[in-house]
Amino acid sequence: MTSDCPKMATTSGSGDSNAAVSGRKHLGIPQAVFVEDVIAFMKQPGNETADLVLRRLDEQYQKYKFMELNLSQKKRRLKSQIPEIKQTLEILKHMQKKKDSTDPMETLFLLADNLYAKASITPTDKVCLWLGANVMLEYDIDEARALLEKNLTTATRNLEGLEEDLDFLRDQFTTTEVNMARVYNWDVKRRSSEAASKSSA
Repeated sequence: MTSDCPKMATTSGSGDSNAAVSGRKHLGIPQAVFVEDVIAFMKQPGNETADLVLRRLDEQYQKYKFMELNLSQKKRRLKSQIPEIKQTLEILKHMQKKKDSTDPMETLFLLADNLYAKASITPTDKVCLWLGANVMLEYDIDEARALLEKNLTTATRNLEGLEEDLDFLRDQFTTTEVNMARVYNWDVKRRSSEAASKSSA
C-alpha cells in the first residue's frame, strides 16, 4: 500500500447483503393469519382460554415490534451510506478524468468533523478505500469505481427490500391487532351470555 494514495469513503454500503436474496420471503418474518371464525379458532387445541390466546397474540405482536426496530435501524444505516457511496463515486469519476494530467488537483481534506484543510493532490491512478473494521485497501481507480458501483447497486436493492419488509410488517401488525380485538370481543360476549344464563336460572 502506498502512503500517497487518496483515502476515499468506506465501501460498507453493501452491508446487509443477506437482505438482497432474490425471491426471499420477507427475511423469515412469520405471517399473521387472520382469524375469520373466532368460535372455530377458540376450539382448536391450545386455545383453552381467551387470556391464553390474547397473551400469545401479544407476544407475537411484540416480536413484530422488535423486528420493525431492527429493520428500521438497517434502513437508516443504508440511507446514510448510499449518499456517501454516490459522493465517493463522483470523486472517483473526477479523478479518472484528471489521472493523465500533470496539474495537481486542489481540494479540501477532512481532518475532523466540520474541520477541513486545503490540499493539493498529484494526479494518480490509485486510491485507498475504507472497507470497515479499520481496514483500508489500495485499488486502481477503475477497480475502485467498479467496486463502489456494485456496492451502490446492492445497497439500493437492499433498501428496497427493507421497505417491502417494513410494509409487510405493518400488515402483520394490523392483522394481529384485529385478531386480538376479535378474540377479546368474543370473550366479552361469552362472559355476558354466561352471566345472563346464571341470572335467569
